[in-house]
Amino acid sequence: MLDDLLAKNRTAILQRWFKLTLDSYPTDSRKFLNSLNNRFANPVGASIMEGMEGIYDLLLKSVVADSAEYVPFLDEIVRIRAVQDFSPANAVGFVFALKEAVREVLDSEIRENRYLEQLLAFESRIDRLALLAFNIYMQCRERLFEIRATEIRNRTSRILERACQKYGMPQEWMAPEDGGKNSAT
Repeated sequence: MLDDLLAKNRTAILQRWFKLTLDSYPTDSRKFLNSLNNRFANPVGASIMEGMEGIYDLLLKSVVADSAEYVPFLDEIVRIRAVQDFSPANAVGFVFALKEAVREVLDSEIRENRYLEQLLAFESRIDRLALLAFNIYMQCRERLFEIRATEIRNRTSRILERACQKYGMPQEWMAPEDGGKNSAT
């Protein structure tokens, strides 16, 4: 069965998946992220690999694993990629790279044993993971935009306060906390 083959070749597939994922990074970042020897020296690379291991193990564990089980592992990787300079497609593209890794590592065995139907079912589970990863990515990006908007609002408010103090402008000219209902226009 394909599941046995996937389990037997776990390390090779994970290493290939990790390399394919690192290929989406610029050369300098790729070199740094590839050094997994020390979690404290390279927490990003270690987090990516830990997330991949969790995802892969869940894929092997159950054909019908609850999508909520994948969230912590996907979140670990997607959060990192959401704050980096990736397009949405590139940020979640690492999920699809697992298909390529499996095919590269197991190509001859899949052909010899005619596991194509089982491979397609496995790849369908990967496709569902990609959709889940995209949802997580969008939640992360929304949160980042909220943080940025709050920071801009806070900076603007401080600038207005200083201007009012410096030039003796009335406090009601500043943006009120009530959403602008009582402001002078």
